[in-house]
Amino acid sequence: MQQPLAYRMRPKKIEEIVGQQDLVGEGKIISRMVKAKMLSSMILYGPPGTGKTSIASAIAGSTKYAFRILNAATDTKKDLQIVAEEAKMSGTVVLLLDEIHRLDKTKQDFLLPLLENGSIILIGATTENPYININPAIRSRTQIFEVHPLQPEDIVTAINRALADTENGLGAYPVDLAPDALDLLSKATNGDLRTALNALELAVRSTESDTDGNIKVTLPIIEECLQRKALVSDKDGDAHYDVISAFQKSIRGSDVDAALHYAARLIESGDLNSLMRRLMVIAYEDIGLANPSACSRTVEAVAAAKQLGLPEGRIPLADSIIELCLSPKSNSGYSAMDAAIADVKSGNYGDIPNHLKDAHYKGASKLGHGNDYKYPHDFKNDWVEQQYLPNKIKNAQYYLPKENGKFEKQFKEQYEKLRRSSHKPIKELPNDN
Repeated sequence: MQQPLAYRMRPKKIEEIVGQQDLVGEGKIISRMVKAKMLSSMILYGPPGTGKTSIASAIAGSTKYAFRILNAATDTKKDLQIVAEEAKMSGTVVLLLDEIHRLDKTKQDFLLPLLENGSIILIGATTENPYININPAIRSRTQIFEVHPLQPEDIVTAINRALADTENGLGAYPVDLAPDALDLLSKATNGDLRTALNALELAVRSTESDTDGNIKVTLPIIEECLQRKALVSDKDGDAHYDVISAFQKSIRGSDVDAALHYAARLIESGDLNSLMRRLMVIAYEDIGLANPSACSRTVEAVAAAKQLGLPEGRIPLADSIIELCLSPKSNSGYSAMDAAIADVKSGNYGDIPNHLKDAHYKGASKLGHGNDYKYPHDFKNDWVEQQYLPNKIKNAQYYLPKENGKFEKQFKEQYEKLRRSSHKPIKELPNDN
């Protein structure tokens, strides 16, 4: 039985990995491990099809270690024992353990000493946040790396490589892949290379040659194989990003009908992920403190849509879109954080005041750490005046509150009251007149 294209095109060396250059690029952490042959166990987490298995395969190939794949949910302790025996006989084994967040205690207890002595280099793969869903005993023995959805240009690189590879890819087929079909493959899969490659193979192998013997893979063929429709493309192929941009700007501009229109385009193209992600960004970036409860309800709507999938997932999203459009708007939280980050990046900060430093260790008081800290709960209204910012920026103000919506009006009143009580100047947004 022939393996799928995505399986056959897995990289055998670290240099062949597409994307994730922050981890595997020249001089980056995983590349350095491989080059020095100083591998440590790790957990890779991120969406499906983003290269977790590819990274594990390439690490094994680059270091010439045996490579085995198991699933924490379906494979048994006996399967782990077989890998352990192989490691005893032949030396180190790189074990990719998929769905590591589902590893039970029995298997975990078996694995821990093998990770300690280095006979097994564990590469755990998961789509779940390991800081929440993986046992601390495993986490403490691994390094955790996040992998991200591939960029369209990464997927184009992988597709071209597959079309040219005569041994493992589709190089033996005379494929003529239309530019708009390639564009859809690279963008509509939301950074999932596995989906893109397997859809490409289905398209190539199910399309008959024309009279010249060429296999012409057109946009409608890729739409059929992906089961996703292409957005109306412009000449530069930027339509996907234009729709997302127009969607956010319509909500920011409180135009319900325009926002629903652009959301419908994303839904019809099958791109539920981009719609959900952008909706959460909009909630906190553009509505924010003017209506905090709308932000929470947006997160709930996205969670419901994820569980429902299409077509039903459109229903909670529609409610959220309408609410965000008609809510008061404020970007003050987002702007405040960016202002604070800009200060830090520019080096505009100083030493943490001694009374705020950690005092939970012997000898802290001799250093003056925590000695004069005033515990706010010991004072009336749970507040007492004391300095929190470093001396260099003790009067810094990043938050410029607005009065859009009842919530931020209340936040503004409290914020300014506290600054006055601390004898700090208050800077406000300029009037539009």
